[in-house]
Amino acid sequence: MVSFTQLFTAGLLATSALAIPVSMPVTVEVQKRNSTTNTSKRGAAYNDISTVSALASSGTISWAYNWAISLSGTLPSNIDYVPMLWGAKDFGGWFTAVETALSSGSEYILGFNEPDMTSQADMSASQAAGYYKTYITPYSGKAKLISPAVTSSTTAGMGLSWFEEFMGDCSSCGISGLAVHWYGNTADEFKSFVQQAISTATSYGLSEVWVTEFALNSDAGGVADAATTATFLQTVLPWLDAQTNVTRYSYFMCAENYLLTNNALNQAGHTYTS
Repeated sequence: MVSFTQLFTAGLLATSALAIPVSMPVTVEVQKRNSTTNTSKRGAAYNDISTVSALASSGTISWAYNWAISLSGTLPSNIDYVPMLWGAKDFGGWFTAVETALSSGSEYILGFNEPDMTSQADMSASQAAGYYKTYITPYSGKAKLISPAVTSSTTAGMGLSWFEEFMGDCSSCGISGLAVHWYGNTADEFKSFVQQAISTATSYGLSEVWVTEFALNSDAGGVADAATTATFLQTVLPWLDAQTNVTRYSYFMCAENYLLTNNALNQAGHTYTS
């Protein structure tokens, strides 16, 4: 019987291509958004911005991100956009894009996407710390800074152990929160990992944990069984909302065959937004 780590790795690798945003030019238009009074932690992880309105219409989604440095379109007015510096491929357009995002109301900046994975941002902890200081730390005081998003792998040098090494080099980077991803098989596994993330964040004096990607392994390529996904979400969403240190989260993902079917909420989508 394969181990959880093996199952996790298989599921994570299956999602790696999906977690890379569609290549798009950096735009400089400013979509000024009013500060939302929606205190929901729930977000929309999207590649196609037109899909977000289906989730946003529920009133239970407060923010969105697209693994990218610019939103490339228009979000519903009650949704906050959070830019992400995915990795080295975006360094060239970063400063213009992040200034645009901040001037249009963004209050957070997300760090690199799974730098502990060779198929994603692929950085050593020390490299990532150097890049973070150059590209993200200068915005401390203008926005709250979230760490690189690490996987839930328990392999040495990955996941939370990568993050701990990163913080050894980036303790003065102005980071407010820890971002993590999770792919696994049960609600109990998910809760256990998030509790570990909360404990790790607290040990570094970080007040926030963001779960910016999470899903069942079986849903890595799209929702496999709607009833199973709905049951999982019905279990973990109230639990996440009850965790004071978990301030934002987003299920993978706001897209066709995931939370949407024919551009409308499916069973998983209705459960996520209920």
